[in-house]
Amino acid sequence: MGETKLSAPPPVKGDVELCYESDMAVLYFHRRTKMLHHQLRGFLHGKEFRQLMEAGLSTLKTRRACKWLSDDRLNGPITAADEEWSKKNWTPRAMQAGWKYWAIVFPEKVLGQMNMRRWIEAHVDKGLTAQGFADPDEARQWLEKL
Repeated sequence: MGETKLSAPPPVKGDVELCYESDMAVLYFHRRTKMLHHQLRGFLHGKEFRQLMEAGLSTLKTRRACKWLSDDRLNGPITAADEEWSKKNWTPRAMQAGWKYWAIVFPEKVLGQMNMRRWIEAHVDKGLTAQGFADPDEARQWLEKL
């Protein structure tokens, strides 16, 4: 299996705004579609995971966004501590802020895929519309149609 090639990040001009960037992740906001889009550059957890998610939550609130594209191809399984924090702390605040639609590009590793499928089910049970994808362009197109 070859190395994953991440799509080139959108240009930070016009319709796209850079909201957060670290060595492990980048987060953009697409103004026209009111969509957040993060792209992970490796396994993200702990403080870095929470910083990305808090930056996204802030953007959801300030830009009145409702769509989120998670490109998690290079991520691994979510740690138990991050899962607990997300379920009990972050997700309720994000949904209250207006988050309604979530497209996830699955991690390459099977354990990460299984983890994200479980996460999708848990979020759908809470009222979020969510779907998993293998291709980031298909995920983006699905969100743009909503």
